[in-house]
Amino acid sequence: MIFIARIGDVSMETIRVIYISKGIKYLAPIIAFFEIVIWLLAMEVVMSDLTNIANFFAFAFGFAMGTYVGLVIEEKLSIGMVIVRIVTTGESTSDLLEFLTSSDYGVTCLDGAGSRGTVKMILTLVNRIDLPHVIGHIRHYTPHAFFSVEDVRYVNEGVFRPKHSSLLGSCLQSFSRSGKKK
Repeated sequence: MIFIARIGDVSMETIRVIYISKGIKYLAPIIAFFEIVIWLLAMEVVMSDLTNIANFFAFAFGFAMGTYVGLVIEEKLSIGMVIVRIVTTGESTSDLLEFLTSSDYGVTCLDGAGSRGTVKMILTLVNRIDLPHVIGHIRHYTPHAFFSVEDVRYVNEGVFRPKHSSLLGSCLQSFSRSGKKK
């Protein structure tokens, strides 16, 4: 019971912290309430018998497993947006740019100079749920490109691809928008 409770409360903690970092401020306190209730129940069992080493290990292993489970859940929810920075050297970027623009991704392309010569830098904002698809196309069209992905907390103006996510993701997005200042 301690192990299962810790998986539950630590998973919730992981999701809550991620929601806080993404500015989803109305959902985080709700999760925090249930998280602490479960934690208190687990702590009560542990504290009631401090000589039982199995309780300590169940508490610790539940914490470790809860961290993993929370990260897996967050990955499946794919909440928010990321910015993808793509740097290419000499590769043709026209096919990649065509894919991104025809798929309704906002794109900015810049000419630059890198340590190995001239480069093109492509910046695009992507729904996290679409990231694997976009990365697959980056690897297909520009296999030797350097790219990085960074979380984005807030965006304003621009070209944004419509979200095609689950009902839960849609609810979370609209719930989080209701708390943002206009």
